[in-house]
Amino acid sequence: MSAPAFLLTGSLANRLVNQLTDTTFSGLYHLQPFDWALLAPYFGVLVVLSVYGMHRYKLIHEYTKFRKNLPKDPPARFSDDKLPRVTIQLPLFNERYVVERLIEHTVKIRYPKHLLQIQVLDDSTDETHEFTERLVAEYRAQGHPIEYKHRTNRHGFKAGALQEGLETATGELVAIFDADFVPPVDFLERTVHFFLDPKVGVVQTRWSYLNRHYNLLTEVEGMLLDAHFVLEHGARCGGDLFFNFNGTAGILRREMIDDAGGWQHDTLTEDSDLSYRAQLKGWRFVYVPSVDCPSELPVDTYGFQVQQSRWAKGLTQVALKLLPAILRSKISWRRKMEAFFHLTPNISYPLMVVVAALMLPVMIIRFYMGWFQMLMLDMPLIIASFWSISAFYLMARRELFRQDWKRGVFLLPALMAAGVALTIINTKAVLEALFGVQTSFARTPKYAVNGSNKLKVRPVKYRRRSGWLPYAEIAAGTYFVSMMAYAIDTYNYLTLPFLLLFVGGYYWAGFTTLWQEYQGRLRWQRAQAQVLELEESAT
Repeated sequence: MSAPAFLLTGSLANRLVNQLTDTTFSGLYHLQPFDWALLAPYFGVLVVLSVYGMHRYKLIHEYTKFRKNLPKDPPARFSDDKLPRVTIQLPLFNERYVVERLIEHTVKIRYPKHLLQIQVLDDSTDETHEFTERLVAEYRAQGHPIEYKHRTNRHGFKAGALQEGLETATGELVAIFDADFVPPVDFLERTVHFFLDPKVGVVQTRWSYLNRHYNLLTEVEGMLLDAHFVLEHGARCGGDLFFNFNGTAGILRREMIDDAGGWQHDTLTEDSDLSYRAQLKGWRFVYVPSVDCPSELPVDTYGFQVQQSRWAKGLTQVALKLLPAILRSKISWRRKMEAFFHLTPNISYPLMVVVAALMLPVMIIRFYMGWFQMLMLDMPLIIASFWSISAFYLMARRELFRQDWKRGVFLLPALMAAGVALTIINTKAVLEALFGVQTSFARTPKYAVNGSNKLKVRPVKYRRRSGWLPYAEIAAGTYFVSMMAYAIDTYNYLTLPFLLLFVGGYYWAGFTTLWQEYQGRLRWQRAQAQVLELEESAT
C-alpha cells in the first residue's frame, strides 16, 4: 500500500473512531450529579461482577490446560500386609429416611475387617436415635466392625461430632460420608493407595446424583455441582492450586487433621476451613474424578436454598478467618489469587441485590442516553459477567455427558433463574458472616429419593419454615415485572429476556416454597389424623 493510501485509510479510521466515541458518550455529558450517584455504583458493581465472570473463563482455560494432570489410578499400591487402618465416620442428625441405606452400603465396602472401623456419629433428637442404635446393633451382631455414638448436646455440630469421634478412632485414614450418600463398594480400594505418598493429606472423589432427573430443580442443582467438581476441582488440582475437601465422599489422613489443628466449628464449612489450614501446612490434596460417589440432591426449593446459604456463609467465614494468613504466607501469588477467588465469590450475591435495586432508576436515566450508548457500555460487562456463566456450566456438562450435553443449553435459563432465586437468602448469609452473626448448622432434609420416581414424602416435623423469605422473593419478582412494563413502554425490548430471568427466578423461589410448605402441612395433618384413627380403633 502506498504512503498516501495508508495515510488516507488511517485518517478515515480515526474519524470513524472519533465519531463512534462521540456518539457513544454524548449522552453522558448531560447527566446530572444525582444521575451519576446512581450510575457510578451500578457500573462499579457490574465491573466487580465481571471480574468474577472473567475468572470463570480463566478456570475453563486452566482446566483444559491441566486436566491431563488429574490422576485416574494411584501411581503405586500398598502391599496386602501394609494396608493402613481406616476409620469410616458417618455423621448424622435426624436422618431417619436415609440412615438405613447409608449403613447398608457402608458395611458392604470391601476392605479387610480387622483394618476397618465404622463410627456412626449420631446427634439426632428424633426417632432416628433409637432406630439407628438398633440397626447398628444388628450389623454388629453379624460381625461388622461398626459402633454407635450418640451425643445430646450437638456441641460444634458436624465438626464437633467428627472431632469427638477421632478420640476413639483407630484408623490412620478417616473416610467420611454424609447421610445422603451411597458409598460404592470399591471406594477404599480405589482411594487408600494414594496415601502411599506421605505428603498426601486428602483424596476427594466426585459426587454423582441418584435423583438428578427427579424434577427441574434437581437437574439444575446437578449442573451447578458438576461445574464445581469438574472445572473448579479439576483446574485447581491439575494446576497444583489449593482446593477444598467437600466434607463427604473423601478420605483424610489422621495425622494431617491433627497437624492442621483438628476440626474447628467457628465456621459453617468446617471442611473448607480444615482444607486451607492443612494446605498452608504443606499437605497435598488429590482429586480423583474417575471415582464417583452417588448422593441425593434437595428436591424442594427451600431445602436447596438453605443448603446453598449455609455454604455461602461458611465460605465467607473461612475467607475472613484465613485470607489474611494466606496472603501473608510464602506460597506463590498464583495460589494466593486463586484462594482469594475461591473463598470470596459469594460477595456477588449482595452485589446482585444492589444491581437489582438500582436497575429501574438506572433504566429511567439511561432511556435518555439512547440504545446505542447502552449497548456499547453494557455489552463488554454482559459478556464478562453473564456469558461466562453459560460457557462455564456447558463446558462442565460436555465433559461429563458427551452424548447429552446439548440438553444443558435448554436448562441454562432455569439455571440462571435458580441463581437469581439464591440472591436474597445468600445475601443474608454473607452479611451475617461479615458482621459476625452466629447461627446454628441448618441441615438439608433428605428423603431417600432415587432416579425420577415421584417422592413419597413422609411427614417431616423438623423441617425448617421459610418465614419471610418467599414473600420477599415474590415482592422482588413483582418489582422486576414493573421494570418489564417500563421497558415495553419505552421500546427497550432487548432488556426483556434479562428481566424475565429475574421475574422467573424470584417467582419460582417464592411461590414454589409456599406451595411446598402448604403441601407439607397437609401431609402432616393427614398423618396426625391417621394416628388418631389407629388409636381410637385400638381402644
